[in-house]
Amino acid sequence: MEDRVQQVIKKLEHLPSDRLSEVEDFIDFLSQKDREHRMRKDFAQGAEASFQKVWDNEDDSAYDEL
Repeated sequence: MEDRVQQVIKKLEHLPSDRLSEVEDFIDFLSQKDREHRMRKDFAQGAEASFQKVWDNEDDSAYDEL
């Protein structure tokens, strides 16, 4: 991976400063996207325990067979 980082750095060195701002914005976008994905995943895992009682009840056993 270090080689890949060095390749990207070399490419960045040849970009004009206005393009570097665009690259930085894109990196920030990707980081935010990853944080949101992790947050949704963590929330879903946390909510799963809360909903387990509702999902595994006898009252809706007819729906479980669908």
